[in-house]
Amino acid sequence: MHSNRGLSRRNCLDTMSCSWGTELWDQFDNLEKHTQWGIEFLERYTKFVKERSEIEQSYAKQIRNLSKKYQLKKNSKEEEEFKYTTSRAFLMTLNELNDYSGQHEVIAENLSTQIIAELSRYTQELKAERKSHFHDGRRAQQHIENSWKQLESSKRRFERDCKEADRAQHYFDKMDADINVTKADVEKRCSLKAKQQAQMRHQVAEDSKNEYLTYLQKFNKDQHEHYYTLIPHIFQRIQEMEERRVGRVRESMRVYTEVERKVLPIVSKCLDGMTKAAESIEPKMDSKQVVESYKSGFEPPGDVEFEDYSVSMKRAVSESSFLNARGESRRRSRSKLWPLLKRNKGTGQEDYSHLPPEQRRKKLQAKLNDINKDIQKEMDQRDALTKMKDVYIKNPHLGDPDSIDPRLEEITQSLEKLQLEAQKFEGWLTEVERKLLEKGSESQRRQSSHFDSQGNTPLTNNYGQSRESPDGSYTEDPSTESTMQIKSRSTEFDEEFDEEEPLPTIGTCKALYPFEGQNEGTISMAEGEMLYVIEEDKGDGWTRVRRNEDEEGYVPTSYIKLFLDTNAKGAMTYI
Repeated sequence: MHSNRGLSRRNCLDTMSCSWGTELWDQFDNLEKHTQWGIEFLERYTKFVKERSEIEQSYAKQIRNLSKKYQLKKNSKEEEEFKYTTSRAFLMTLNELNDYSGQHEVIAENLSTQIIAELSRYTQELKAERKSHFHDGRRAQQHIENSWKQLESSKRRFERDCKEADRAQHYFDKMDADINVTKADVEKRCSLKAKQQAQMRHQVAEDSKNEYLTYLQKFNKDQHEHYYTLIPHIFQRIQEMEERRVGRVRESMRVYTEVERKVLPIVSKCLDGMTKAAESIEPKMDSKQVVESYKSGFEPPGDVEFEDYSVSMKRAVSESSFLNARGESRRRSRSKLWPLLKRNKGTGQEDYSHLPPEQRRKKLQAKLNDINKDIQKEMDQRDALTKMKDVYIKNPHLGDPDSIDPRLEEITQSLEKLQLEAQKFEGWLTEVERKLLEKGSESQRRQSSHFDSQGNTPLTNNYGQSRESPDGSYTEDPSTESTMQIKSRSTEFDEEFDEEEPLPTIGTCKALYPFEGQNEGTISMAEGEMLYVIEEDKGDGWTRVRRNEDEEGYVPTSYIKLFLDTNAKGAMTYI
């Protein structure tokens, strides 16, 4: 028997095909410990995958939140930045990053469904199966132990009965051999009784012997069945259970890698998208866009002429004296214009007159498109109801034709209202487009007459002779008066001036120095204050600004830094 087991062990090591029932027939306790360790390992691996899934889910959430945090917000300053290739590339990167985070969510979900859930369910099944197998093993061990106890008990009983039979036989032999006992006494007292006792003991011993032999045969049979049939069968099932567990761990580890491998193509596409976004950045295009965004279209100022104070004809004029003279020429126009600012509050939003011309045209066109869509929708409903009414007239049993009339009347009124709205916005749009066309032609004429016929020298160079300096003084030459007359606003207003609207904002400015506007037509400002620009310097050294809807006036151009709106090119003209 032992030689067969040794040969089987060598074959096991050579062929990698081992039978626990043969090789580990006496290692019941160790197999119990090993299978328990296997279950604990399976639970630990499941916990590892679960924590990895949680990390992937958390990482995906953080990446998605990061992408959302830096996404372009509607109606924000960032919309203006979108015209640059760097901003567009960054937005593309954020979108790809959002998709990238989704792939990590896929990894977390697949790990949870394909590994964690499956292993958790399988672990419970494995525990139940292991418990059943070792319960059968313990029951087999209990059976062989009980059989051994029965054998030992019959053996001790047989031994005891044999000893008692020997003692009875010895006593009988002793009585029979005693020479001092007469024959009559032997027959009378002991002979028969001792003989019967010896025979009875011999019979009991014989019965015990037969019982012992029976239990011995039974135990040998049970033992052979235990170690060659029951235990190998139970251990074989435990071995198969353990190999299935190991195979399940192998499959789970393979799925673990495949889960991530499956998303690699999409992750690679996301990374390719980010690379493409980076390659789409064009430095030259962004540089050109800066020019288009901030170019004012005006010529740089000419040289400042030397002011000879030794000549009596060139004198310094204070701010108040100049403004008093200037104020007389503008008092009438401002007194008529400024009261209209409050009256236009209500209509400023409806006709978009507060916007620059081109923006106003776009807003009016968009509004008109929306109104036309609503009109078409109402007309479709009216046609449908009209058809339904015709059906009811031809088939009264389907419905009452008069029940359609209230809804038709309501749609008719809505259509009339929308059509009036459309006409109103069409009028505004036509007016804006007409004035844009007229001002465009005027701008071209002004540009063609901007240079002289000989040296193409800008005529505006003479305007640089008059400047307001930070110390509050203002200088001019004798030609300034005529220049002011050319550049001053017209003081003649016709009867239709009451219908005009306030000048639109063409940019902003920042006060470089404080200014106290004490004269009529001027406005005070603090250093660093931001104001809206509504009219540029016409060459006289003054710029017209607005603080709010009620406060506007002129400030020295040299006291401010201009930031003109790119959509307000040709700032001398307004709609």
